Amino acid sequence: MIDERLLRRDEVALVWGIDRSEVIKEIYSLKNGKLVLRPEFYHMSGWPDGEAEHYTPILLDCFDRGGWFLGLFDQGRLIGAVVVDSRRFGPREEWLQLTFLHLSHAYRRRGLGAHLFRLAVARARQVGAGALYVSATPSRNTVDFYMRLGCRLCEQPDEALYRREPDDIHLLHDLT
Repeated sequence: MIDERLLRRDEVALVWGIDRSEVIKEIYSLKNGKLVLRPEFYHMSGWPDGEAEHYTPILLDCFDRGGWFLGLFDQGRLIGAVVVDSRRFGPREEWLQLTFLHLSHAYRRRGLGAHLFRLAVARARQVGAGALYVSATPSRNTVDFYMRLGCRLCEQPDEALYRREPDDIHLLHDLT
């Protein structure tokens, strides 16, 4: 039985226990405003070195300013999480960032990732956002996942988020 609930601040670091394992065979890059797919192989067996140390303070800052953190649990173990930041940005200050969405490897391809995304969209709508901004890992699986759910390329990526993740594919999901 999978349960979902909001995470407490002291549970934020549990996200690093999510099994991020994945075999990546193709990645996207952006060339002249278009997605270009190329072969590139990675065997991700976990989180990159230093990822937890670098991003935990960012997640805690997000939590402290009112970010929305929802976790999926299987028998008390966190197996997926989604985070929507409360900080507004974008051309009309109407975008919210999908700061985190990950699901453990064994739970993928069951619709749970799409469920987490739809919950994030509902949360963003609830607080009056005009769009959800996604900085997606450039793997084909990740970008295709978001595109299937209605995201599109962001024509003018946020400067700060682009500097933080220049290889990511920056997407928007319109909420209006």
